[in-house]
Amino acid sequence: MDAKFPIGPLQVPDDVKAEHIQEWLEKIGSYSMRLREAVDGLDDEQLEKKYREGSWTVRQLVHHIADSQLNMYQRLKLAVTDDNPTVPAFDQEKWAALPDNDLPVESSIRMLEGLNERIVSLGQRLPEEFLDRVFTHEVNGEITVATKLAKLCWHEEHHLAHIKTALEK
Repeated sequence: MDAKFPIGPLQVPDDVKAEHIQEWLEKIGSYSMRLREAVDGLDDEQLEKKYREGSWTVRQLVHHIADSQLNMYQRLKLAVTDDNPTVPAFDQEKWAALPDNDLPVESSIRMLEGLNERIVSLGQRLPEEFLDRVFTHEVNGEITVATKLAKLCWHEEHHLAHIKTALEK
């Protein structure tokens, strides 16, 4: 297993079908519960565990997942409502170092519950032709709504695997 990419890299089918979208949305819909199960009851020592040398702690990962979902949700909505908007990157390392990351992880899990509920609701109701709409990320270029939905799912699963790896050490 690659500690940096425990579930492998993001892979998006060339021809995204409704079944793909449904699978991703189901995982997103159950994510907050699965994350809570992984981190509920952890003490400070466990929350400071890392999945590899130089990685973020479990606490930082939980807060990062919420920060990232927030940014990706906004990008998704902009792609659906605007004509190829340009979206900024965010410096994940600087965000992870901000003082709000000292809060209990429950604050980010609650945030994820609401975000993921909104993402699932939007994704289930999007007309198929919206899957090809795009936004332009200032660093990564054009990204489709379908790819963003795949990444919303993959990113959460990727970091849940990191958390589980850290807690097994």
